[in-house]
Amino acid sequence: MKKVLTIAGSDSCGGAGIQADLKAMSAQGVYGMSVITAITAQNTKGVFAVQEIDLDIIKKQIEVLYEDIDIDAVKIGMLSSSDIIKVVYETLKDVNAKNIVIDPVMVSKSGYYLLKEEAIEALKEFLKIGTLVTPNIPEAEILANMKIENEEDMILAAKKIKTLGAKNVLMKGGHREDNCTDILLTDKDEVIKFLGERFETKNTHGTGCTLSSTIASYIGKGYSVEESVRLGKEYITQAIKNSFSIGEGVGPVGHFIDLYKKAGVDFE
Repeated sequence: MKKVLTIAGSDSCGGAGIQADLKAMSAQGVYGMSVITAITAQNTKGVFAVQEIDLDIIKKQIEVLYEDIDIDAVKIGMLSSSDIIKVVYETLKDVNAKNIVIDPVMVSKSGYYLLKEEAIEALKEFLKIGTLVTPNIPEAEILANMKIENEEDMILAAKKIKTLGAKNVLMKGGHREDNCTDILLTDKDEVIKFLGERFETKNTHGTGCTLSSTIASYIGKGYSVEESVRLGKEYITQAIKNSFSIGEGVGPVGHFIDLYKKAGVDFE
């Protein structure tokens, strides 16, 4: 079994962050492990508080895992401060981490800033360690310092982000109103489009975490970046299609929909 690590924040609601990552990894048949960078207090209605983990503990979590286990891929999620970004960057370099997928988490769906403004430049520097970076449109607008309104803008933004050092850039189109096509700019500067299907649901909590973790899982299993993105897109599409409500706000996607059905769960 392949081993995949997530380095991210904890979501007490279970729909995003570390919890979504581990669910997505398990659904792809890999063994998921976690390094927690922050603890959030949140529910389906929003994020209400964040407590960052001590830097020494973050560093030690990474070190002891790599001392013992051959890790096949890494997914990076919430790194809320420049200090956390720096320690994760330096430690991953020290342990010769491979196959790093970076989801540049900045703002929660409820509008809570998960990345401090002073850390944006540090995050840009961090991207050079990435095999793949997976920004949504609001994140890409910050990283590329431009407005994105159409596919041409998405491609231009991807090219700008690629100059920061990431080998491949996946521009996620879910925030667009006209369509939800994702665009991959490869390490060979090829532009590959992945057509999307939009569903009428409010329950999309953790979609970015789930997609990036799925892609990291497939890269860890030996698939190419392009094929990993394709399979990740297929999985997240079905997970959104089978999302469900658990509270008054934005519910989670269906990470284990086949198992839920097998167990006789009725979401009606």
